[in-house]
Amino acid sequence: MTQITAKLTDGMLVKITNGRHQWSADEPASVGGTDTGPNPYELLLGSLAACTCITISGYCRHKGLALKSVSTSYNFKRIHADDCENCDDDAAGMIDHVTSNVHVEGDFDDAQRKRIAQIATRCPVHKTLSNGIHIEDNATFDEG
Repeated sequence: MTQITAKLTDGMLVKITNGRHQWSADEPASVGGTDTGPNPYELLLGSLAACTCITISGYCRHKGLALKSVSTSYNFKRIHADDCENCDDDAAGMIDHVTSNVHVEGDFDDAQRKRIAQIATRCPVHKTLSNGIHIEDNATFDEG
């Protein structure tokens, strides 16, 4: 099981830890933060980007493929469902839309390129986001 803890420290600055590493999140000054770290959506896309790179690297290593480099770029936006070309007909209102660009460098044949492109969509974070998740919400309060 993975556990992350986060604590609001100042304004909108949040300190995050997994017990071994620490990082932070913040919001831009334009919305009241101090912009000292990525915002939560940037962290989410960073997780997806890292997972994609690691998954492709692991696959190439396992198959003995000559991977020179892999880099990813992810963009997030909210769009009107009516403007979405690849959405279900029952989508309504606004939807979250992520666009990926994965760049792989190495000496691959066509079949290997096709398989690596498939593997890029099969990283665990991509699968979690694509399949949807169940979140069990709990809140506790202290007097003070």
